[in-house]
Amino acid sequence: MEFDVVVVGCGPVGAVTANLLGLHGVRTLVVERSTGPHGQPRAFSCDDEALRIYQQAGLAVARDLHRPSTAEYVDAKGKPFATIALDEVDFGLGAGPLHFFDQPRLEAVLRAGLDRFPHVVLRTGVELVELGDDVVVRDLRTGATEAVRARYVLGCDGARSTTRAAAGIGLSGSSYAEPWLAVSGTLEPAAVRVPTTRFVCDWRRPAFVSPGAFDGYRLEFMLRPGETAEEMTRPDTIARLVSPYVDPARFTVTRATVYTFHHLVASRWRSGRVFLLGDAAHQMPPFLGQGLCSGLRDAANLTWKLGLVLGGRADEALLDSYETERRPHVEEMARTSVRLGRVFLVRDRFAAAVRDAVLRAAQTVPRVRRFVRHFEFKPLPALRRGVLAGGRRRGAVGTMFPQPRVGVPGSATPRPLDSVLGVEFTVIGPGVDRATATAWQGPPARFVRVLRTADDDNTEVTSVVDVDGTLTAWFARHGTDVAVLRPDRFVYSLRPVVEPGDGLRAPVGHDPGVPGQ
Repeated sequence: MEFDVVVVGCGPVGAVTANLLGLHGVRTLVVERSTGPHGQPRAFSCDDEALRIYQQAGLAVARDLHRPSTAEYVDAKGKPFATIALDEVDFGLGAGPLHFFDQPRLEAVLRAGLDRFPHVVLRTGVELVELGDDVVVRDLRTGATEAVRARYVLGCDGARSTTRAAAGIGLSGSSYAEPWLAVSGTLEPAAVRVPTTRFVCDWRRPAFVSPGAFDGYRLEFMLRPGETAEEMTRPDTIARLVSPYVDPARFTVTRATVYTFHHLVASRWRSGRVFLLGDAAHQMPPFLGQGLCSGLRDAANLTWKLGLVLGGRADEALLDSYETERRPHVEEMARTSVRLGRVFLVRDRFAAAVRDAVLRAAQTVPRVRRFVRHFEFKPLPALRRGVLAGGRRRGAVGTMFPQPRVGVPGSATPRPLDSVLGVEFTVIGPGVDRATATAWQGPPARFVRVLRTADDDNTEVTSVVDVDGTLTAWFARHGTDVAVLRPDRFVYSLRPVVEPGDGLRAPVGHDPGVPGQ
């Protein structure tokens, strides 16, 4: 068999990676050890960036999510000492900052998305055996091995990655000795005793509890010294632990498992033609809910670059920017998760009382209160250096472009901006016109003119109407009327050019003057 890319693993990260590669026209083989979709609700949360990536991949998951209005940090008596007002937070990316999902249902949507692409093949019950000149895979049902010729291999196969081991890549960091019990289940709304998302900062037993999607409920409890997995997963133990939050008699447990968490990063994320994504490349504590989200960002970053390289529209050196761009943000997110865990996991009664008092007092200061309440401690999406004009972040360059709802001429209903942009580069702004498109010397791009009103419409290029003024304000704030966006929606430049040193090339035979292209 011959493919451009082999994706190893079809969990959420592998499935999204394959969907994005499919959109970029990349011939892709996905191999997954399991013979069916993962049936366990392991991952639970995602953020606005993750939803934007699902949207870019053409995957309709938003309707199946639970969006909490607040996240509370409460003391041992259940009294809040800090609250994140999630319904007041809008980072401008087109969705709320926190959502909960049901992993089996999510994976079904992600895998169904692969059916759109005849050039993407999913084979289940198949594992990676060897990385040599060919990629050797084995059918676990028959034991037969097969050689696959592929230019690139993407390891999306989780924390115990076979791909990472085959490539000889090591991990560094810390594993935490404190085990946790994770309990997932379903129940009727009337059986919910705590209807809010809570981090229970009880020094005796820290916990996390929250309603989820599809009448689901998730609870996690830290084990005390001497407690065993066998003891903690017994039905009577689970009933006792969950009873303050849900009615155990009406709570159907779908998963109960003991786990430990890690802060580990692969020594390198690329070895020749092999790339690592998601947990195969990095693992972080769960306190910010960013494990899966970070893997989805990996997919959004790498797939468009592979599409350009495989299509002959960029030099292979472009792929080196994957780790350059992604590692700093992953490490910052992991450090923030560790710091949050230190607040959450205080195990001394006196220290916990001091923590609660200090945080309550600090939030009497309006700026501190806003910092906590509006989730400002979460690292924002930004690239420090990489495939950016000038090679590094400056002003808006390297930040993520906003996604408001925009008017589309001929349609009465505003739509999210990304639904208009496609999967190529985008040159967007009030100053974009046919001359901009004609002069473009970069890779395939879509040209989008931002209008104040529909009356300004013309047929030169694709147009959108800035119905709430978000885009007009953005361009005014940054002193420009044109921005170049990468396919992952990061701002490449504030002028309609790409720099030759980036290795990006205009395709042969491309007619940049075609309206809307």
